[in-house]
Amino acid sequence: MTQLLAGDIGGTKTILQLAETGIDSPAPQLLYEQEYPSGNYPDLVPMVRDFFNAATAAVYDSVAPTKACFGIAGPVNNNTSDLTNLSWLLEGDRLQKNLNIAHVELINDFAAIGYGVLGLADTDLHTLQDIPPRPGAPIAVIGAGTGLGQCFLTPQNLAQAASEPASAATYKVYASEGGHTDFAPRSELEFDLQKYLLDKYSIDRISVERVVSGQGIVAIYQFLRDRQMATESPQVGDVIREWERQTGMDEKTVDPAATIAIAAASGDDYLSQRTMQIFIEAYGAEAGNLALKTLPYGGLYIAGGIAAKNLELMKAGSFIQAFTHKGRMSDLLENMPVHIVLNPKVGLLGAALYAAQM
Repeated sequence: MTQLLAGDIGGTKTILQLAETGIDSPAPQLLYEQEYPSGNYPDLVPMVRDFFNAATAAVYDSVAPTKACFGIAGPVNNNTSDLTNLSWLLEGDRLQKNLNIAHVELINDFAAIGYGVLGLADTDLHTLQDIPPRPGAPIAVIGAGTGLGQCFLTPQNLAQAASEPASAATYKVYASEGGHTDFAPRSELEFDLQKYLLDKYSIDRISVERVVSGQGIVAIYQFLRDRQMATESPQVGDVIREWERQTGMDEKTVDPAATIAIAAASGDDYLSQRTMQIFIEAYGAEAGNLALKTLPYGGLYIAGGIAAKNLELMKAGSFIQAFTHKGRMSDLLENMPVHIVLNPKVGLLGAALYAAQM
């Protein structure tokens, strides 16, 4: 059996996982997992050492992984990452030496999600468009959360990918910065939203991430509120105003996007309902844009926390309607599998799968 270490490293928290693989069980089998506040450590090395100590006590066996993969919330270049929201400079070579691990790879956290979708079970997914995947076809992943991540997967060997189940050994993930492409309004209301955001932020372009993300939900709500689209409920309004008051603070005490989504799901707050409708339609339209560029007949996967937490709203129909509404190309999109990822640890799973095939 071969031990491996996987990690999902974020600015707020880091999840570490010890797993093992063998000839008879090539898929990683969980041995031990623990979550740590990232800010409590000056670097990843002392955190991993604490994890090794805890894992040794928990599994009653020697802990000696020979391979490790860490998904990083930030850019990765030449196996090095200077984390955006954490004062850590991570280098694969240094981690190998300090942790006595033969092979350490750093990958972007959304690339880790891309590998993770290859290991999901049926119960980890909710299917919005039930179309059989084409063997060996590209796969695409989009995920709105704090920002908007996008990536795509292509087979490393077409003949192998066409004859075997999709896996981290048969597909390669390519990260992208597609969330920073231009927001493309599709209606007069969305053009007004774009102008509102240009004026609000005093900028000269609006990226799609400013609309299709957690911050986008709040921005859409503010736009509708300021246009007096409907009367604001005290419960939601108080949260929004508190969030606005905390602008510039490192730690905020309220989550306005979640408040808006919950109010929309309750069915008795029109302003929140309209906000989520615009958000979900914009989300579907951007997913369709990604699908047109990559033709993912192997599947389009919707990751990120927002979709899974708002499953009933995503299932209502407007997402798929916007996804497929592409004029002469609509028929193409109507014949692609579309799934919502329900497993919140898909990135950690992807790091483990990547480590296993290194």
